[in-house]
Amino acid sequence: MDILFVTALLAILGFSIHDTIVVFDRIRENLRKHTAKDFEHTVGLSLSQTIGRSINTSLTVAIVLLALYFFGGESTKIFALILTIGVISGTYSSVFLASPLLVLVEKLQKKAR
Repeated sequence: MDILFVTALLAILGFSIHDTIVVFDRIRENLRKHTAKDFEHTVGLSLSQTIGRSINTSLTVAIVLLALYFFGGESTKIFALILTIGVISGTYSSVFLASPLLVLVEKLQKKAR
């Protein structure tokens, strides 16, 4: 494990957490606006409002990273490849895994009450 690998992992972690925070912040905003609607509907609405932003941001970063991979120096190829894979998987996890997990946690908390 070299320093570029660790740097790539930290960048992926930060990118993924930031993307998840954007989605969760929109959920929080919509919970305040739409108090009469159920939680699942609000999460779905929030996802539909933020999915375009998340995918556009990830695609833009992935295009730059792929250009860095193909046109960059030999030392940056692995770095760019790891970041590309991480950005794609991080976007997938923040959009398609974090929000359904939040709905599941909310359901479990309702059952416990």
